[in-house]
Amino acid sequence: MNVTTPASGRPDRRAATLVMACLGVFVAYLPVTTVAVSLPAIQTALNASTAQLSWVQDAFVLPMAAFILTAGVFGDVHGRKKVFQAGLLFAAAGAAVALSAQSVQVLWLGQALAGLGAATLLPTTLALISDAVPDHRERGKFIGLWATALMAALAVGPLIAGVILDHAAWRWIYLISVPVPLIALGVAARLLPDSRAPHGRKLDWPGQLTAALSITALVYGVIEGGAGSFTDVKVMVALFTAVVGGVAFVLAERRSDSPMLDLTLFRSPAFTATTLVAMITFLALIGFFFLLSLYFGLVQQLDTIQAALRLLMVTAAAIVVGQPVGRLMHRVTPRVLITGGLLLISGALFSLTGVDADTSFASIAWRLVLLGLGIGTVMTPMTATAVASVPYHQAGMAAAGNNAFRQVGGALGPAVLGALLTTKALDTLPGHLTDAGVTGTTRQNIVSTADAGGLGAVAHMNLGPNTGRALAALSDSFLDGMRLCLVVAGSLTLLAALVCVLLLRRPRQASSSTAAPVTGGSTASGTTAGTPTAVVVTAVDPAPNR
Repeated sequence: MNVTTPASGRPDRRAATLVMACLGVFVAYLPVTTVAVSLPAIQTALNASTAQLSWVQDAFVLPMAAFILTAGVFGDVHGRKKVFQAGLLFAAAGAAVALSAQSVQVLWLGQALAGLGAATLLPTTLALISDAVPDHRERGKFIGLWATALMAALAVGPLIAGVILDHAAWRWIYLISVPVPLIALGVAARLLPDSRAPHGRKLDWPGQLTAALSITALVYGVIEGGAGSFTDVKVMVALFTAVVGGVAFVLAERRSDSPMLDLTLFRSPAFTATTLVAMITFLALIGFFFLLSLYFGLVQQLDTIQAALRLLMVTAAAIVVGQPVGRLMHRVTPRVLITGGLLLISGALFSLTGVDADTSFASIAWRLVLLGLGIGTVMTPMTATAVASVPYHQAGMAAAGNNAFRQVGGALGPAVLGALLTTKALDTLPGHLTDAGVTGTTRQNIVSTADAGGLGAVAHMNLGPNTGRALAALSDSFLDGMRLCLVVAGSLTLLAALVCVLLLRRPRQASSSTAAPVTGGSTASGTTAGTPTAVVVTAVDPAPNR
C-alpha cells in the first residue's frame, strides 16, 4: 500500500495508520498459536509438569485480559502513538526473555511481558483507526484489514513453529517476535500520527486496580478449578475475590469523574450486544481450538506441521471472507452479518461431533472451512460495531472494553471446555478399556495415571502388548469428551446469535444537528453521499445513550 500522497510526498495519515495498526495486531497475536502448537516440545525440553505447562499460555492471557482497559485509557490520556510504541517494546522484550529462558518460570515471565504488550496494542490499534477514519462506512474496510492481519497472525503461527521445530530447539519460535516489533517501532516513530481523546480524560486508578484484580482472580480461579477442583480453598478464594473486585469496580466507575469504562456505554444495545457476543464467541472458539490441537496430536497422532496445515484451513477461510464482509458493512446490517456468521460457526461445531480417530483430511476440511467462513463473517462487523456504537471520543474506551471481554472469554474457554473434556473422558475411560480387553491391574494403573496426570500422561506409559488397545480406548474417551465440548461450544454460539438478534437494532439515520467537531481539526460529521453523519458515528444506533 502507498503510504504517501502523490502531491506532497508526505505520509498519508490514514494509510500509515492502517499499516501500523495491522502490524501491531499481527505482533500482538503471533505468540498465541505459535506457542500453542509448541507446548509438547516445551514440556519435554524444560521437564515441565502438566500444571506448569498450562501456565505457559495462561501467563500470556492473564495480563492481556487484565490490562486491556488500562491500556485504552493510557492511550486516550497520554497519546495512542506513545502507548502503541510501548506495546511494541513489551512484545519485543517478552520474546527476548522467552528466547533466553532456561526454566519454565523464566518462560512465564517472557509470556507475561508479551501478554502485556498485546494488551497495550489491541485497543490502541483500533482507537488509532477510529480516529483516522471517522466515516463509519469507510472505517469498516479498515477494520476488515485489521481483522485480516489478526487472522494472518493466527494462521502463520503454527506454520512458523512447525518449520522451526523440525530443524531447531523450541526457543527459536520467539526469534521473529524480537526484530519485527522493533522495526515497527522505528517505522511508527516516523509515519504514525498521534491522537488522544478529547474532553480531558484522566487516569482512573481505582477502576484500573479493581478491574485488574477482578479479571485476574476470575481467570486464575477458573483455570485452577478446571485443572483441579472448584472446591479447593485457593480456587474459592480467587472466585470470591473476583466477585468482590467486580462489585468494587462497578462502584468505582459509577463515582468516577473520568471512568476507565463508562458504564453508560452499556445503554447502547449495539455495544452491549457486541461485547456479549465477543465474550461468548471467544469462550467457545478459543476453547475449541484448544480441543482441536489435542485431537490432532493425541487422537490422530499428527506432527506439528500437519496439525498446522489443518488449522490453516480455518484461518485462511476467515481471511478470504474478511475483506468482502468489510465492504458489505454499509449495505448489510451488522445484525444480519454477525448473526449469519454465528450460525455458520455453530453449524460447523455441531458437524464436527461426527469426526472420529480415522476421519480423513478431506472429510474434516469442509467443516474447518465452514468454521473459518463464520469467524471471518463475525470478526469485522463485531469489532466495527462496538467501536462505532459509542460517541466518537469514547472509541478507545469502547475498543478496550470489547477486547477485554473478548480476552476474558478467550481465557476462560480452554479452562471451561478443558474441564468438561477431562471429566467426561475420565468417566468413560474405564468402560472403553474394558471393551478393548484391558482389564485388571493394567486397567487400574491407566485410570490412576489419567486421574493424576491427565489423558496425555497415558500416551507415555509403557504398556507392552496392551499399548495399542489402551491408546484406542484413550482415543474413544477423548472423543466422548470432545463431542460434549463441541455441543456446549455450538450451543454457546447459538446463544450469542440470539443475543445479537435481540439487541442489535436496524440502523437509523442520524440528525445533522447532532454533528459536532472533534479535536485535531477533523470533524466527526463528515459526509457520505452528501448525508451528514452524527458525532456518534454508528452503523447500528445513532443514539446509544438514549
